[in-house]
Amino acid sequence: MKIGNVLRESRLQSKKSVKEVSDFLTKRGYKASEKTIYSWESGNSKPDIDIFMRLCELYGIKDVLNAFGYREHTEEDELQLSSKETEIIEKYRFITNYSIEGAVTIDTILDKECTVAHELQRQKEYIAKLEALSKEPHNQNIKTRWINYYYRLASAGTGQILFDSPPTRRIEIPDIPEYKNVDYAIGVNGNSMEPTFQDNDTLLVGMTDTVERGEVGIFLVDGDCYVKQRGTEELISINQDCPNIPLNESARCMGKVIDKLR
Repeated sequence: MKIGNVLRESRLQSKKSVKEVSDFLTKRGYKASEKTIYSWESGNSKPDIDIFMRLCELYGIKDVLNAFGYREHTEEDELQLSSKETEIIEKYRFITNYSIEGAVTIDTILDKECTVAHELQRQKEYIAKLEALSKEPHNQNIKTRWINYYYRLASAGTGQILFDSPPTRRIEIPDIPEYKNVDYAIGVNGNSMEPTFQDNDTLLVGMTDTVERGEVGIFLVDGDCYVKQRGTEELISINQDCPNIPLNESARCMGKVIDKLR
């Protein structure tokens, strides 16, 4: 049976309105508008596995596999689970029945690893785009050099851990005088430095342990990484709708932003 049909029937049987479902998920940190829920029920989209299990919890579905008529499916719009995925779901259900702390731990780890996976996917696509551009005829005569590119993003928002793993790979940049002090590249995540730097920009950074007041740098504060403008007692967000970051004894400068890759 199609996922959307079962979700709709289960919601109606549990006497839940679409708004109640949306509120239930929103209170648990998921983005699920009423429009999104209707989209799931119509089969135009699907909830991820974590939200799916939450819906089963809300609708009182005890035996998930039987409720959704699990078997080896081939149709694109039907639920498809490998034996390993089935085992994981059963373990998750068992843990949530007996350990709230355990369930919270699992949710936290899943959220963190999903964020990392999305970053990797986004940066892989972006690097492929850069490589394609470098092969175009009008770019092939430009002299270039290689630098390290880090998939871990410098945050223009809530912060990300910097350099907790080797660089994703090396990328080419133009070998021009303006870039002679560039040592590595790193991505931007967030909007607090708009309009100067946009979400998904790639920054070209020169390694230094200090920048002057008013200059933009890469900073570590309490283990989190930020791209910000150096102030006197805080790191400044250019976007005035976003908060500044107070400087403390843990603050370290990891480099000066020279430019963004254009």
